[in-house]
Amino acid sequence: MKLERLLGLDIGGKRIGVAISDEMGSIASPLVTVNAQGDVAAELRKLAEQYGIERIVVGLPVGLSGREGPQAQEVRRVADALGAALGREVIYYDERLSSAIAEQSLIQQKTRREKRKEHIDAMAAAVILQGYLDAQRWKIGK
Repeated sequence: MKLERLLGLDIGGKRIGVAISDEMGSIASPLVTVNAQGDVAAELRKLAEQYGIERIVVGLPVGLSGREGPQAQEVRRVADALGAALGREVIYYDERLSSAIAEQSLIQQKTRREKRKEHIDAMAAAVILQGYLDAQRWKIGK
């Protein structure tokens, strides 16, 4: 079994939440939030090299019906460009309700309302990445 670390991204217009998996592909942890208006590729390249990232899992915002709208197309555009810039495969994973789950998690951790905004994007990226990791383990177990 090949060990690899994955980077999880929650791409928004202002901020991009970043999460990382452990080498076993079992646990996702929030890492940082980067400014979407900055040099995102350079920041993610540093993280990819520092942590030995093999692939990138990006949350795809689809409607509750499962259809992709303009926001999903924009996320695909940004993620494809980032994947090309980093030379890493991009995997898309349904992010429905990830922000709500992330906020609930922060509330349960008793994170103050003012601090939640700082952490919500990275936590949402961790929720997305954990969902992907769990789905992969489920597929293997079948």
